[in-house]
Amino acid sequence: MAEDIFELSGTAIPKGSDTAVDIELPKLYNTPTKLPVHVIRGKKSGPTVFVSAAVHGDELNGIEIIRRLRKLKILKRLRGTLILVPIVNIYGIMTLSRYLPDRRDLNRSFPGSAKGSLASRVAKTFFEQIVSKCDFGIDLHTAAIHRSNLPQIRTNTNNPFTLKLAKAFEAPVILHSELRDGSLRAEALEAGIPVLLYEAGEALRFNETAIRIGVKGIVNVLRESEMLPRTPAKRRAKIPAMTKSSAWVRAVESGMVRTLKDLGDTVQQGQVIAYINEPLVDEGYELVAPFDGIIIGRSEIPLVQAGDAVFHIARFKDLDRAEERIEYFSDDALEQSEFAPLQGGEEIE
Repeated sequence: MAEDIFELSGTAIPKGSDTAVDIELPKLYNTPTKLPVHVIRGKKSGPTVFVSAAVHGDELNGIEIIRRLRKLKILKRLRGTLILVPIVNIYGIMTLSRYLPDRRDLNRSFPGSAKGSLASRVAKTFFEQIVSKCDFGIDLHTAAIHRSNLPQIRTNTNNPFTLKLAKAFEAPVILHSELRDGSLRAEALEAGIPVLLYEAGEALRFNETAIRIGVKGIVNVLRESEMLPRTPAKRRAKIPAMTKSSAWVRAVESGMVRTLKDLGDTVQQGQVIAYINEPLVDEGYELVAPFDGIIIGRSEIPLVQAGDAVFHIARFKDLDRAEERIEYFSDDALEQSEFAPLQGGEEIE
């Protein structure tokens, strides 16, 4: 957006400024509630982009990703406007819940309504006040409670623009993901605002590798969009493993799961990846891989009921190549000290 003044919730934010804005949300039992937003504007014009986290109140990795991102000195060279929203579901995080107090999923409540449920009202405020002002966005998530996800970007891989940004992010896996009614990504795209979805880690937990990949990924996307200067030194681009197909392997019986495979492991069709045993019976049941692929999600609870989702497997034909890429990403993420936790108010390049 080319205007010299960017306005958010009645606050005028000039170019070259770094401003905190609190947006009013519906009161909770008459207790004032606000949505904390941080707006960073470069001195030069460029795209307007939002980065959001904790749309689900128990998904915490994204909050830390945004905290570290905001400390990077390179943002002083930003072109355009970056809107950081570390906690969208401010109600859910108070109780460490995925949902709002009305038990609705905020990510199924877009575009929202000013006269609807609490979730619908929050969705409308967030969408109108922030999302609608942007050219594109990055939404940060983890797996649901008691599940873990390998770091991955979910997007429409048939869209050249989002595919370009997904590759630039450099998460280990890019997974083609269809839109779901009422989701932020679906409603934003309907309004002409593409959104990348970053999934990594487990609810209510920090995962250091996932956090570092997330911070670095956002910086990569901003560089690809010419909002940040590109790195002068040439480096070998990390090519994610990309797939358009995945499936959950579900428990064939109830019992206790003994897993043989973990996140990021390759599996072959027909290979046993876990056993399910009854606590007092010797008989066991096998869980087998339905096709060649890589485990990108798994349950963290060893107790299952028949039909429970246990492993999420992304389909890959060339397992050796896919495994090599994923190992490269994991090792590299932990070696990238510039995206490590910051001490106090320290800033880094």
